[in-house]
Amino acid sequence: PASLHQRLRSLYSRCRSFPPERRKRAAAKHLIERYYHQLTEGCGNESCSNSWCASSVGFNRMDNNAAAVKALELYKVNAKLCDPHPSKKGTASAYLESSNSACSNRKMNHKDVHSVRDNFKDVNYLTEEKVYEILDICGEKEDYSPLIRVIGRVFSSAEGLVQSFRRSKPYTKEELKSLQGKDEDKDEDEKEAAACSATAMEEDSPTSSSSSRLGEGSSGENDVQKLAPDEVSVDIEAVRRVYERLLSNEKIEAAFLNALVYLSPNVECDLTYHNVYSRDPNYLNLFVIVMENSNLHSPEYLEIALPQFCKAMSKLPLAAQAKLARLWSHYSVEQIRRMVETFQQLITYKVISNEFNSRNLVNDDDAVVAATKCLKIVYYANVLGGDLDMEHNEEEDEEPIPESSELTLQELLGEERRNKKGPRVDPLETELGIRTNDCRRPLIPFEEFVNEPLNEVLEMDKDYTFFKVETENKFSFMTCPFILNAVTKNLGLYYDNRIRMYSERRITVLYSLVQGQQLNPYLRLKVRRDHIIDDALVRLEMIAMENPADLKKQLYVEFEGEQGVDEGGVSKEFFQLVVEEIFNPDIGMFTYDERTKLFWFNPSSFENEGQYTLIGIVLGLAIYNNCILDVHFPMVVYRKLMGKKGTFRDLADANPVLHQSLKELLEYEGSVEEDMMITFQISQTDLFGNPLMYDLRENGDKIPVTNENRKEFVAQYSEYMLNKSVEKQFKAFRRGFHMVTNESPLKYLFRPEEIELLICGSRNLDFLALEETTEYDGGYNRDSRIIKEFWETLHSFGEEQKRLFLQFTTGTDRAPVGGLGKLKMIIAKNGPDTDRLPTSHTCFNVLLLPEYSSKEKLRERLLKAITYAKGFGML
Repeated sequence: PASLHQRLRSLYSRCRSFPPERRKRAAAKHLIERYYHQLTEGCGNESCSNSWCASSVGFNRMDNNAAAVKALELYKVNAKLCDPHPSKKGTASAYLESSNSACSNRKMNHKDVHSVRDNFKDVNYLTEEKVYEILDICGEKEDYSPLIRVIGRVFSSAEGLVQSFRRSKPYTKEELKSLQGKDEDKDEDEKEAAACSATAMEEDSPTSSSSSRLGEGSSGENDVQKLAPDEVSVDIEAVRRVYERLLSNEKIEAAFLNALVYLSPNVECDLTYHNVYSRDPNYLNLFVIVMENSNLHSPEYLEIALPQFCKAMSKLPLAAQAKLARLWSHYSVEQIRRMVETFQQLITYKVISNEFNSRNLVNDDDAVVAATKCLKIVYYANVLGGDLDMEHNEEEDEEPIPESSELTLQELLGEERRNKKGPRVDPLETELGIRTNDCRRPLIPFEEFVNEPLNEVLEMDKDYTFFKVETENKFSFMTCPFILNAVTKNLGLYYDNRIRMYSERRITVLYSLVQGQQLNPYLRLKVRRDHIIDDALVRLEMIAMENPADLKKQLYVEFEGEQGVDEGGVSKEFFQLVVEEIFNPDIGMFTYDERTKLFWFNPSSFENEGQYTLIGIVLGLAIYNNCILDVHFPMVVYRKLMGKKGTFRDLADANPVLHQSLKELLEYEGSVEEDMMITFQISQTDLFGNPLMYDLRENGDKIPVTNENRKEFVAQYSEYMLNKSVEKQFKAFRRGFHMVTNESPLKYLFRPEEIELLICGSRNLDFLALEETTEYDGGYNRDSRIIKEFWETLHSFGEEQKRLFLQFTTGTDRAPVGGLGKLKMIIAKNGPDTDRLPTSHTCFNVLLLPEYSSKEKLRERLLKAITYAKGFGML
C-alpha cells in the first residue's frame, strides 16, 4: 500500500507529457474511467474476448486500487476498449424500469447486481441515513457487496471520510457541483493530479480531489459551522451507531480493515508534505471516525493496518493533537480505556514478536514509536477529563538559585548547554495549558498507561542518550514518561545524575590544571558520629553559599576515627543518621502525629530558614546519590515540591481528624451558625502549649460561619494549615531541594507519589522476591545446606528483625524502587564454622556468612550481628 500512492503519481506524471489543453485532459480522464470500469465491472458481454475486460472468460478479478493502477497502464499503451453491451447502456433507473415487468418475482441475476451497484457509484461520502439505506437494500437482495464497495471507497479516501458523518446538513448535489466549479480556477498541475487521483481511487466521485484540495473543498462548510477548540464537525454518536450495526458482519468488517490499509499511507503523506490540517481543520474528522472502530485492537489490525494508521496519526501537528485530546477528554472511562488498550496492544504485540536488544533497539521500531506518540494524546485526554486543580499553584522562588562561579569554563567545555536541557516541559502540555500534576484523579489510573513488556526490552542507557541529544532521527521513551514504570524512570534519573557528577569532576580536574591548585572532585563530608548534624549542616551551608555546583558532585562521606571507605554504604548510613536527628521531635523542626505516623513542618519552630534549606539539600542529595531515606511525610509535601499547593482534600492524610471535622461541617444539615457557633478565627498551640489565634479573614472573630460561607471557611482553614502557616519553612526547604535537583529531569519524569517512592523506597518488604534474585559466591549456591537454613531463619523473623537485617546488609531498612526483587544481594562464604559474627559490605549489598555448623548457631549469630551493628571497620 505504501508504494501504491507513489506508483499512481509516477504513472500519472508520465501521462502529463500529453498536451495540457482542457479538452484533451477531459478526454484522457474519460478514457481512464472507461478502462477502470471495464476492469471492475466489465462490458456486460458474456462472450467478450478482451483479456482486460471483467466480462471475459477467465478474467482474474482485482481490487479497486489494483484496477486503478492497471487502468492508467492500459491508457498509456492505448489498449483495446470494449464497446458497452446493450445491457450496460442507459441509467440504472432505466434498466430497472425495463426489467420490472419481467423480473418482479425473480431472484437477481448477474446483471441485476451490477445495476444495484451502479445506484451507489456516486456515493463518495457517507451519512448515517445513507448507510442504513444501502444496508436495507443489500439486506433485501442478500448481497452486501455494494455496501462493501461503498465502504471501501469512502473509508480508503481521506476526503470522503472527512466529509462523512457531518453534524450539519450534508452537501446537496448542487453544492457539490458548485465546489467542482470553483476547482476550475485552480492551478493546472493540481487539477491534473486531482482528476487522476479521483478517477483511480474514487470511481468517478463528483466531489473527489487530491488531499491538497481538502481545505478549499470544505471551506463552504467551515463558513457555516465554527468549531470550538474541543469540538469537531463529525457526528460521533452517529459514527458509533453505524459501527455497531456494521461490525457484526465479517465481510463488512474486512472492508474497514482493507480500507484503512490503503488510507493510512496517503494520510501520512498528506500530513508530512502537504500541510493539509492547516488548510482544513476538519481533516481531524478522519482520525475521530477511525478511532471509533471498536475492532482496532483485534489481531487482524495489528500486523499492518493499525501500525500504518498510528504512523499517520503521529504526524499530526501539535494543534491537532491538542484538539483531539480536548475532544477525547469528554469521552467515558470505557471509551478512553478502549483506546488505551488499542495502542498498548500494538506496542506489546510488536515487542513480544521481535527480539529487541542493544543492537536492535526498540527505539528504532516505527510502529512502537508511533503507537507511543498516539498513546500520549490519549494520556493527556485522560488528564484533561479527570479531576483537575489548575488554580492552587506554589509561587516560584523569588531569588534565583546562585549560579556556579565555574559557569564560564562550563560554557567553554560545552557542559552548560547540556545541563540546561534537564528540566523540560512536554510541548503538548504547553499547547493544552495543563500539567500532569494538575490532575488529582484521572479518568483511568496512570498505571494503565505503563507498558511492562516495553520496559523490559528498553535499553535505558541508549534511550537516555537520545533524550539528552534530542535528535529528530532518534526517539526517546523518556519523552513519554507515562509509559515507563518507576524502576525504568529511576534508572534514567540515575544516568542523568551520574553523568552530571562526571561532568563536575571533569570541570574540577581542568580547574586544578588551569589554576595550579588542588581541588576536590567529590563532595567530601567528614563528620563525627556524636556531632553529625553540626558537622554536616555547617559544611553543606558553606558549600551552598560559596559554590552550589559542588552539591552536584558525587558524595563521599567519612566518619572520623573509622576506616570505612565510602563506595555507597557509608553514605547510606550517613543519610539515615542525619534523618534520625533532624526528625527528632525534641529538636522542634517538625511535629509528629502519633495517629498517622507522619511528620509536618513546625509552624512555630525557633530554627532559622537556613536549617530548613539544609534539610531540603539533604533530601535532594539522597535522590542525587541514589540513597533511600526513612522519611515520613504526607503526600501533600511531595505535591508542594512539584509546584502544587495543599487543599482541603490533602488534609485527609496530613491531618485526618481535622479533615473529618471540616467534612462534617460541610455536610451538616442544621443551622451552622446557631448550633456550632464558630467564627473565622482559629486557634493553634505553640511548642509550649500556648494558644495562638489567627484570623482567616479580617476581624475573623466577629464573622460567624454560616451555611452560606462554610465552604469559604473550609477552604481558608485548609489554606492556612497546609500553606500559609508553614510558608517560610517550606519555601526554605524547597529551595534547598532545588539546589540539587534544579537541572534534573526529576519533575519531568515523576509524579508526586513516585517522588515519595524515590526518596523513601517501597514499604512492601517481599523477602521471597529477594530470595529469588540473590546471588551466591565463594562456594555457596542455592542448594547449599547453610543457604537453605539461612532463608528458613530469615523468613521466620518478625517485621522489625527483617528491617534490621536489611539495614545490616544494605545500609537501609527500606526496599528500593520496584521492591526487594530489584535488590542485587550477594551471600558469600566467609570461612568454615566459627564463633565470628556475620559481616557485610553495605556498599555492594554483600553478606559474608561463615558456614555455621547448625541452624541454631546461625540464628543466634545472625541476630546478634544485626541487633548490635553500628560503625564501619576494615576487614
